[in-house]
Amino acid sequence: MRAGNLVDLAVLAATYILGSINFSILTLRALARPDPRAQHSGNPGVSNVARIAGRGAAALVLSLELGRAVALYHLALSTGGPALVPFGGLSLVTANRFPMWHGLRGGKGVAGYLGFVAAGAPLGACLACVAWLSAYGVTRVTAVASMTMLVVLCASVLRDTSRWDAGCVATLATAALIVLGHVKNFRALCSARSAK
Repeated sequence: MRAGNLVDLAVLAATYILGSINFSILTLRALARPDPRAQHSGNPGVSNVARIAGRGAAALVLSLELGRAVALYHLALSTGGPALVPFGGLSLVTANRFPMWHGLRGGKGVAGYLGFVAAGAPLGACLACVAWLSAYGVTRVTAVASMTMLVVLCASVLRDTSRWDAGCVATLATAALIVLGHVKNFRALCSARSAK
């Protein structure tokens, strides 16, 4: 194996290790609040932190998620170039979904992926935030807003892709991981609507 390939693997491993740190769990633990995986939606993400500890704690978690994602984007770009970046995003979301430090029970990866995309496509990330706000304003459902944001994020990443390649597949795999994390939410939403 080439030295470059070993470096790429080391970067992806580092991304997974660092991405496995769940700021929601740690922040609530520092505030002597319960584990977010056992409260409300059961998701250790920004929205659930807001429900449990308020907007200030949620803003802190979001800032930490975005900052880490931007740093890991630049790590992937500086060591492996543009070809490694989509795999860095996939590694980050995988870590958030299945964190090694938290019993492989993590969040959905939306905030982290937003920060990762924002580092390379800031306009696309801004449009994704507008899409989230618009969808949430209409539906008042976080999962629907997150899926709307995800569509815009992926479109901003893939818009310059003129052919199927490994990076395109990695981006779609990242999106699929995030969508799978929301299946439970959509089932609950469908059950609630059918019960009305």
